[in-house]
Amino acid sequence: MTDANPGAQTFTLDRVVIGFEPGQTVLQAATRAASYIPHLCWHPGFPAHGSCRLCGVKVDGHVVCACTLQAVQGMVVQSNTDELNAQRKKMLQMLFIEGNHFCPSCEKSGNCLLQATAYAMGMEAPHFEEFYPDRLVDASHPDILLDFNRCILCALCVRASHDVDGKNVFAIGGRGIASRLLVNSESGTLADTSMTLQDRAASICPVGVILPKRRGFAVPIGQRRFDHRPVSEPEPGEGP
Repeated sequence: MTDANPGAQTFTLDRVVIGFEPGQTVLQAATRAASYIPHLCWHPGFPAHGSCRLCGVKVDGHVVCACTLQAVQGMVVQSNTDELNAQRKKMLQMLFIEGNHFCPSCEKSGNCLLQATAYAMGMEAPHFEEFYPDRLVDASHPDILLDFNRCILCALCVRASHDVDGKNVFAIGGRGIASRLLVNSESGTLADTSMTLQDRAASICPVGVILPKRRGFAVPIGQRRFDHRPVSEPEPGEGP
């Protein structure tokens, strides 16, 4: 199988020939070609972060992040293997037990990248013992709710606030299991920032941390993006 124009630079992803442009990463080229590689922290509008490790692929016997791996002519990449998918499933299970993810009652259900990726990887239960961390909900802002229980530390809101909005509303603090999302204000609450609903950071969260107030379940569950098609399938208009 091939997804490359004659004469284009190519690499092979799970026996599919993928065309790429100089400077593109494996994940960028694969996404453009509608070849799914699971990921959480990568977003096409921002430089790769490599924090979630979910997009790990195998090249020359080594596992590397597809979001940071530069595509090279003739490269042979493995992604959809039992070994890699088992590792991804385990990482997803750990993300679910590290936070408080109650999907049936979450406003983001059906639009949540974490939930959709768990389905794609065949995750049916958290498997590990749940931490049930004691995390706050910040309802101080007049228009935006922060539920820190659902944060997966993808840092997309941090980058969007800094790179696009120019406000530096968010930061990641702590180390290891103590890492957490912080609000950069004297009080530590969102009300004491200049964030608005129009900010890019307000709409980029892949899970249910940053939510607009007074808009809950405007689109009924069952009619949302991942209710119609799995995350592994591109939306209409995406792909080649």
